[in-house]
Amino acid sequence: MGTVRYLEIAAALRGSIASGELPVGGQLPSESDLAARWSASRGTVRQAVATLASEGLIGSRQGARRIVLRHERRHSFGELNSFAQWAEGVGHEAGSRFLSRVRRPATAEEADRLHLAPGTGILAVLRLRLLDGEPVMVERTAYADWVAVAVEAMPADCRSVMDALAEGSGVVAHYGEHLIDALAAGSEDARLLGIRRGSPLLRQRHVSATAAARPIEWSDDRYRAGSVTFSVSNSAVATPLERRAGDR
Repeated sequence: MGTVRYLEIAAALRGSIASGELPVGGQLPSESDLAARWSASRGTVRQAVATLASEGLIGSRQGARRIVLRHERRHSFGELNSFAQWAEGVGHEAGSRFLSRVRRPATAEEADRLHLAPGTGILAVLRLRLLDGEPVMVERTAYADWVAVAVEAMPADCRSVMDALAEGSGVVAHYGEHLIDALAAGSEDARLLGIRRGSPLLRQRHVSATAAARPIEWSDDRYRAGSVTFSVSNSAVATPLERRAGDR
């Protein structure tokens, strides 16, 4: 019965968002208010709200009132823009913080993706990405040894590593390959993103390479639910992959 109830509440809230009764940019009623309105337990309401967050209709940051998202904005991966270029191009302020930069031997997967001999040294970077000051993505990147020194020299709040490499070292990404899946947030991701452990994350893994097909980076990017939506548009000519923003 509870399962049916939370789906009913989610459907009603979804309709209120679509109709404008719950305006874009506005806050949802509190869990206690929704529970009273629907004569449901807070746990059932929480399930309904989590469903909308997973669909990108509302923000999902732990400890704050949920916000109805603005209209989705699209960006084509075919343009190979950096996260910062994409974010700023759709009207958001992009932010970034290096949390760690460590030299170590490449793992088997990193060596394979970066076309390196097993055990070759790489620069492992942990980075937090922000939209309008709010953490939305944890980035774990392995940089090939030949660009490591340049990445180490960048300031802790470097807006875009790829832009800085292009401007400072003449290293430009011309090719990218993306793998997309979902996973549950571990303890570190949950702490950095302000969500509960086990919350759903959308993961994008990608390799970037130069025009000569020399790999630059292999990255594992984990997005908080409700912050970014990926879509694929099919045609007889091409199948462009697009990223769309959902704001709190």
